[in-house]
Order: sequence, then structure tokens, then C-alpha cells
Amino acid sequence: MDIQRITWDQALSVRHTVLWPTKPPLFCKVEGDETAIHYGAFIDNNLVCVASIYIDDGSARLRKFATLPDFQGKGIGTKVIERAVEELKAYGVCYFWCDARISALGFYQRFDFKAQGEVFKKSDVSYYQMAVKWE
Repeated sequence: MDIQRITWDQALSVRHTVLWPTKPPLFCKVEGDETAIHYGAFIDNNLVCVASIYIDDGSARLRKFATLPDFQGKGIGTKVIERAVEELKAYGVCYFWCDARISALGFYQRFDFKAQGEVFKKSDVSYYQMAVKWE
């Protein structure tokens, strides 16, 4: 597996396939994509996992994190987040957060993310805001 920086438009196809397959592909583009950091995990030169990080004054937000179904549960997403966390800490980021689908709470808890507030919905999907702080 090779994890590298990618562009937002490279990430779009995996985002669309995994997160919002019933919406138009550009539904998966978000404001700030052009200036965010995007990671991609490649297996045999095929992009199988993407994560986008938006940094703002010492904090960072994970958005549009997705792994193709055939590659889920194999530790690929874990490796991508580990790489992102390593780089974020090097940049001096001390607060990392995301809106996590309820089905993914356990994944984020492995990285010490804690649920914040109440469950909420976006496009009929239930989420918690989750965050982790580093010293």
C-alpha cells in the first residue's frame, strides 16, 4: 500500500462511490477542497481510500473520509488516519475533529476521539461530532 497526497478531484470518485452514491458526483465536493490536504491510499496503483483534512488556526477537520467497500476492514483507513495524525502533530495542530457517522464511532474511538454533543442528521444520515485534543 502506498499513501500519498492527492488532489481533491482525484478523491472525488471514491467519495462518491462510498459516501453518496445516489447523489451527483459534485455533491461530494466541499467548500475548501482546493486548499485542503488530501490523502489517498493506493493498492496496485488503484485509489482505494481517501481522506481530506481542512486546517484552520491550530485545529483540523477530517471530511469525506472513505474506503472502497472491497477494501474496508483491512486496516487501510487506519493507516491513512495514522499518517494524517502524524503530519498534523508536526504542523502544530492540537485539535482534530470530524462529523462521524454513527456506524463509524468505534473506528474514531480507537484514535481517542470523543463524541461531542447530541446526534444530528445530514441528508438522513445520523452523525456525532467527534474530536481529539493533543498537548
